[in-house]
Amino acid sequence: MGFVFIWLGLFGKDACVSSPEPKPRNTANEEAEWTLSDALACVERRIQSQLESREPLLTEISTYLVGSGGKRVRPAVTLLIYRACGGRTLDSIVDVAAALELIHSATLLHDDIIDDAETRRGRPSALYRYGLARTLVTGDFVFSRAFELCAGFEERLIRWAAEACIRLTEGEMMQGRFRHNPDVTLEDYFEIIQRKTASLFQQGARAAAYLAGASPAIVEAMADCGFHVGMTFQIVDDVLDIEGEPGNLGKPVGIDLRDGNPSLPIVLGMMRDPELRGFFALRRPTEQEVHEALRRVRATGAVREARALAATFGARAKGALACLSGSSEAALLEEMVDQLLARGA
Repeated sequence: MGFVFIWLGLFGKDACVSSPEPKPRNTANEEAEWTLSDALACVERRIQSQLESREPLLTEISTYLVGSGGKRVRPAVTLLIYRACGGRTLDSIVDVAAALELIHSATLLHDDIIDDAETRRGRPSALYRYGLARTLVTGDFVFSRAFELCAGFEERLIRWAAEACIRLTEGEMMQGRFRHNPDVTLEDYFEIIQRKTASLFQQGARAAAYLAGASPAIVEAMADCGFHVGMTFQIVDDVLDIEGEPGNLGKPVGIDLRDGNPSLPIVLGMMRDPELRGFFALRRPTEQEVHEALRRVRATGAVREARALAATFGARAKGALACLSGSSEAALLEEMVDQLLARGA
């Protein structure tokens, strides 16, 4: 399973992420002990229930994507912050975590259309299996199901979810502007991932602390933590696209180069090796050109520098947890950041 929660057992081993029937330890108004694995299993069940449709093909396509795996880092961060801030009952936070993961899943379906992606998580993408029109409509369906969950939230939570969606779509458009564009800057890159990736982590963490009854100062500290976890996660993902093992990743390396997406190692590499600019501008690079570009990126030291920047964001995420010192859940969040930084797949 790679990095599907190496650290999961630290929060309890009596249920797992893939468990179809987690133990019913709590009801809507009951305070009960629950493990992270219990809670993640509840999130999975909530997600699956939201994918049911009277039109079977919508269920099939959305389940094809969501059931293909994924690290579930976003819901794990949300759940751990909720618990660290004193949250106990599961119902509301499970809905928040499920809604954010559904929003993320909807964007993956649309991303595959934008990128004309042939694969997703080591198998044919929904686009290549079901076609453009059906994939597009399914993305809309999954997004709508996310906001069906959000409809049960109070107004500020709906606003936070909407803000994340707006920033995410702005990030997608900004990334499109710089696709195959060697003039992209480091500042452009950070703005893209702040919008596309960190925004969902940030708002999930903010909602978790708020629902747990934390003070406004702690709510914002947790939002800051979530933001920096998201930045860390994306940078490490970028690094693995350059130096990861395809067998462990479930996909070939060099996808960002092929698609013209400005990842951090590519942007840093172009700053150090001007020849890389020509490779990045290629609309349809050959495999030989991709391999040569990857070799050049590695030779510049860009991967090492990207790892160092990821560690900086990881340290900021852990620093934001200082207000929760002594909490075992905060310690688990810190360990999770360390696991993200150590990812090899």
